[in-house]
Amino acid sequence: MSKVTLRLLDKADKEILKLPRAVKGAIYDFQHRFRQDPENPGLRFKQLKGHPRLYSARVNLDYRALLLHAGGGDYILVAVKPRQEVYDNLDKFAYQVNPVTGGIEFLDLLTIGEKVALEPPAPPVSPVPAEEVPAQPEPLFAEFPAETLLDLGVAEPLLGLIMKITTEEELLGLAEYAPQLTGEVLLALHDGKTVDEVMDQVTAPVAVEEKVDTDDYQAALARPATVVTTEDTALQEVLEEGDFGRWRVFLHPAQKKIVERAYSGPARVSGGPGTGKTIVALHRVKHLVEKLGPGQDKDVLLTTFNKNLAADLRRRLLDLAEPEVARRVDIVNIDKLASDIVSAAHSGPGRQWIDDTKAVIEWQQLLDELGETRWDADFLHAEWSHVILGQGVATRADYFRARRAGRGRAISRQDRAEIWKLVERYVMRLDEKGLWTFRQVAERAARLEIERAKAVASYQAAQVSSVKVQHESGIWYRPRYRHIVVDEAQDLSAAHWRMLRAMVPEGPDDLFVAGDTHQRIYANRVSLGSLGINIRGRSSKLTLSYRTTHEILTAACRLLGEEEWDDLDDGHDDLDGYRSVLRGPEPVLVPYPTWAAELDGIVERVKEWGGSSIAVCVPERRMVAEVENRLGKAGILSTAIGPDGPKLVEAPVHVGTMHRFKGLEYQRMILAGVAEGLLPAQRVLTFAKDDPMRFRRELQHARSLLFVAATRARDGIVISWHGTKSRFLP
Repeated sequence: MSKVTLRLLDKADKEILKLPRAVKGAIYDFQHRFRQDPENPGLRFKQLKGHPRLYSARVNLDYRALLLHAGGGDYILVAVKPRQEVYDNLDKFAYQVNPVTGGIEFLDLLTIGEKVALEPPAPPVSPVPAEEVPAQPEPLFAEFPAETLLDLGVAEPLLGLIMKITTEEELLGLAEYAPQLTGEVLLALHDGKTVDEVMDQVTAPVAVEEKVDTDDYQAALARPATVVTTEDTALQEVLEEGDFGRWRVFLHPAQKKIVERAYSGPARVSGGPGTGKTIVALHRVKHLVEKLGPGQDKDVLLTTFNKNLAADLRRRLLDLAEPEVARRVDIVNIDKLASDIVSAAHSGPGRQWIDDTKAVIEWQQLLDELGETRWDADFLHAEWSHVILGQGVATRADYFRARRAGRGRAISRQDRAEIWKLVERYVMRLDEKGLWTFRQVAERAARLEIERAKAVASYQAAQVSSVKVQHESGIWYRPRYRHIVVDEAQDLSAAHWRMLRAMVPEGPDDLFVAGDTHQRIYANRVSLGSLGINIRGRSSKLTLSYRTTHEILTAACRLLGEEEWDDLDDGHDDLDGYRSVLRGPEPVLVPYPTWAAELDGIVERVKEWGGSSIAVCVPERRMVAEVENRLGKAGILSTAIGPDGPKLVEAPVHVGTMHRFKGLEYQRMILAGVAEGLLPAQRVLTFAKDDPMRFRRELQHARSLLFVAATRARDGIVISWHGTKSRFLP
């Protein structure tokens, strides 16, 4: 037999990753040998009795690989099991081409049955009257005919088991090992969605239009619904890293529909942490570039708020696409983009640009010098940043008319006059010191881009023949970008959005934004519609988390409380249907009497876990150094996460504040110092009486920080505190 192809079927890795390390090493060696010569006598490659497509091959003395023959020289590794288990359970293996999705599905009915662990009712100890026998719980899916479930894409071999499920625990056990569509359909029905809603939201996005030949495995292998890993290096990463990075560039078929859809204008995709919004954004960039065809210009912009995330997006796009695609894309964080625009246009003496923390300090110093006590520095900085700069307010009269939705504390016309005077003094102070805040830079960049867009429109209207003509001011008479994709959209300010709106002409596929307002960790609240970005009717929602376990996800969602969340417009968003089919240990909540005792607890927990990919998250910056020092004294190497990411990436333990963990992922996490007065901070509690709306907004912000931190963990999380636990904890 000549060389063959060997692929790893999705979900097979769940079993493989639990095998002993020596066996995983043997699997990597096996797949090399099998590809070279399947008939090597040492592999003992043979067809299994009663299965026309299922074969076994020797991995080592005790383990066998189960291989599904798709036709020709194409084989799929679907499981690795102990030798005797393979031959004892031949009748428990099932496989099919799903008639709805057209994808290949393999089912280990014995393993799935064990995970469901149906408990038979215990017989009564002594005879009891029939009327006293407790009623048996009704199966969860009793009301759904088998035909309905099959139409939704549920795997037929599981129907009998599904009809016996009576608890959510049993359902989650099945969903973890069942084919992905089966799990998603059942979870959605259990969440209360109607059959029509499940068909529209879960099944339709992955269904194929053509009639499926369920005997044609070769055709099924080429369909998106058959998720396989094909390269040696990819398989090695699964075996060595535990599938920790496997979803970093993989696109689920339901996401593929969102990526490839043609939109008549701006579009938005939302979803909770780990649902693949960033993956969708990256594939959208690739799709847009490929639609443009060959060229040299950077016609597509991919931007996000955080520069760490921008660097990560660049790496992931290179993993996903050819270098020729990446060369057509500008990948830059939003403040760097604004800074470059302003720097190119500003010919005066250089200025130093300061962040929000330093800007608030400048406000406080101004208030101290003036003896002003009515307004606090945080309030004035937010009013100036979000209302005045965010809306491009240029005059006192404009400020009197400016919209202040969501700002909390009501202010009168006289108040606005006083604030305007303070803002003028503040801007003069910054000018004298040669300082610019990043908010000022964003507003200035927005003005420049709006002027540039007007010039481009005027030029095009005049139908000048050459696009190479350059205006005296340095403006090229062509749109800066043809398409813009924004990741972590919830963190951008109004000025950022005004700048982006001006950078790309209005039209089909102009703006594509991915974000989740539950993860807003900066105080940037906007209404896209009011900024000329109309996403209504062009929004999609992702609900399945690929990263976080069901247990962590459930606990994290509880941390959000009963708050209302916006949808980046004037509507509301929620996490209804947000779920995971991954399972793991329950989160651990641990109280300590003092911070010193909590530090000791952190050390003990890290020692207990061992290994790497561990993070310790704290609410205040001073606590980072204290955790690092305590771990160091115990002989544990750790590193702080700074503005540019972990200072020592290879350190097994990373330590940082909650803001620093945005976009990062770890196998295990400790959320420490989750105590009242730290989360929410003591300063927030002072707003409860004087500014109730601001108080509620600050509490929501703190909840978002805690939610983001909790959902960075994949396998396990510990939440600890000293003194009084935070009001956010159960």
